Amino acid sequence: MAKKRNKKRKRKPEFLRARNENRFGLAVVILAIFTVTMVVGIHSFSLRAKEESYAAREQELTQLIEQENLRTEELKEFETYTKTKKYAEEVAKDKLGLVYENEIIFHESD
Repeated sequence: MAKKRNKKRKRKPEFLRARNENRFGLAVVILAIFTVTMVVGIHSFSLRAKEESYAAREQELTQLIEQENLRTEELKEFETYTKTKKYAEEVAKDKLGLVYENEIIFHESD
């Protein structure tokens, strides 16, 4: 047994230890790349769903803009109509009950 104690433990040569360390580093890098790829893949699905919802919202807003543009045109036409003499006569007759001097008014009887 004395001989066994005096023997030095055999160590691996330096180049073999470096190779094992390189393999461990490579495995860590591959695991990190795989993890990042999985995270990006999972998030891409949620981003696609958001993109679809934003596209639908964009279409809705485009339709609302078109409707508001049509309403703006109608309001401009009504504005020009309110500046005419005919509109002033209609308002005077309907709301104020005014009539011309020689105009005869007929009322319906029950």
